[in-house]
Amino acid sequence: MIPRYARPEMTDIWSPETKYRIWFEIEAHAADRMAELGVIPKDAAATIWEKGRDAKFDPDRIDEIEREVKHDVIAFLTHMAELIGPEARYVHQGMTSSDVLDTCLSVQLTKASDLLLAGMDRVLAALEKRAKEHKDTVCVGRSHGIHAEPTTFGVKLAGFYTEFERGKRRLEAAREEIAVCAISGAVGTFANCDPSVEAHVAEQLGLTIEPVSTQVIPRDRHAAFFSALGIIASSIERLATEIRHLQRTEVLEVEEFFSKGQKGSSAMPHKRNPILTENLTGLARLVRMTVVPAMENVALWHERDISHSSVERGICPDATIHLDFALNRMAGVMENLLVYPERMQENLERLSGLVFSQRVLLALTQAGGSREESYRWVQRNAMPAWRGEGHFLDNLKADEEVVAKISAAELEALFDISYHTKNVDVIFHRVFGS
Repeated sequence: MIPRYARPEMTDIWSPETKYRIWFEIEAHAADRMAELGVIPKDAAATIWEKGRDAKFDPDRIDEIEREVKHDVIAFLTHMAELIGPEARYVHQGMTSSDVLDTCLSVQLTKASDLLLAGMDRVLAALEKRAKEHKDTVCVGRSHGIHAEPTTFGVKLAGFYTEFERGKRRLEAAREEIAVCAISGAVGTFANCDPSVEAHVAEQLGLTIEPVSTQVIPRDRHAAFFSALGIIASSIERLATEIRHLQRTEVLEVEEFFSKGQKGSSAMPHKRNPILTENLTGLARLVRMTVVPAMENVALWHERDISHSSVERGICPDATIHLDFALNRMAGVMENLLVYPERMQENLERLSGLVFSQRVLLALTQAGGSREESYRWVQRNAMPAWRGEGHFLDNLKADEEVVAKISAAELEALFDISYHTKNVDVIFHRVFGS
């Protein structure tokens, strides 16, 4: 992670200060329940909260201790004893490091999910607003990058809206799956830590309990989480790619907002480049590359190993920070996107009516022509128009075999753009309701 692609709300979740504060709360909540069970003195639990609640855990001091003990949780507990005093000996009774590390990670990923869901909502709101704004803005649809048949820009955006809506549902499910607590002790048997301690900590932190933690929370949960993030990143890239193609000089149907004083090139003062969507394409790659390591983390040895640990120290902050930034950048792109309906109309007419070729084909078959001969009649009049030799409609009117089946007036009626937009309201009702 680098600050250029990070928002402070998300980076704060992954700061050492936040991590150590969560570690303290896990230990303190566990101490409360242990005191109720009589495992530790109640006044000790009270002192832990009293002295630790407002304590400033020093990351540099913890790092200093860790350089000696070579163990991050022990280093934290040692520093905690420095701040709390003798009562700190009652902290971590019957617990193991993974109880703290995994439960803390669950809290961080849950908090990160909430920010990501807010980002999804912002993207969805922008897509809905722009889709409705351009519901009837006709443009050419493309397959293989080549002009196909008319659609509307609103229908394009409605399709992206449904994709991001699916992504939001996947993220909500991933959030639920990752929001689990494990306080089960060595190899996960609760031998030295009563199960009610885990239940209490989970309740206090807004988590559910992991049914069988084995000492670590099973990493299939994390694999599902990062897979959901990777799919959202792919959706961002698909939308970004659409905008980048539509902004090409030869197309120029939409354009990223270009602010006053902005410069597009150090060499060419005329340039207005799609830098935001190009940046989003790169960020999507960074998020997706965390999916495979997360899946490879699933296969740990026996009840636990730490082969997943170094991976997660990198991918957890990186993926969530990058995706959070990308979602908010994409929302900004859509909120400020410049749309050029006149250019869309110009491009739609660029191929001299060829976008109506299928309707002519169908009309000829309905008028008695076989599909094979109808296709041949249409194509022989389409190809000259493709080369710029006449208008497709005029070529058809001059074809004796075509007009023998369909009159000139009937041919003209086939070139009605409203035929292709007659079901736009149906599509929008499916997506946005009445």
